[in-house]
Amino acid sequence: MKPWAVLFLLLAVPAAADWTPARRAQLQALDKVTARVTVVETAVGQDARFQTLSIRVVACHARQPDEVPDAAAFLEISDSRRGAAPVFRGWMFANSPGVNMLEHPVYDIRVLECR
Repeated sequence: MKPWAVLFLLLAVPAAADWTPARRAQLQALDKVTARVTVVETAVGQDARFQTLSIRVVACHARQPDEVPDAAAFLEISDSRRGAAPVFRGWMFANSPGVNMLEHPVYDIRVLECR
């Protein structure tokens, strides 16, 4: 992650008290070749599969009910075609998917919500 992105995230992310830990994450997966969109739901700490991707949700947090709806999930994503090293590791935000995103030629993953 670029240093300016880390600074942006530190300034943009509200205090931890504004976020509620959740047990499940709902993700949207896109196959860019076929344009097929799939909703993937998984429990925090569990692995989910989408095509050749293995997605682990390490943490998932939702905003308080009286706040603007948003979700943030810490994801570790590996591609079986690219070896064991993660192709993505970091926080993704539902309301700001472009801040920190998976850069993959075939697939796109986005956080929808945490419950």
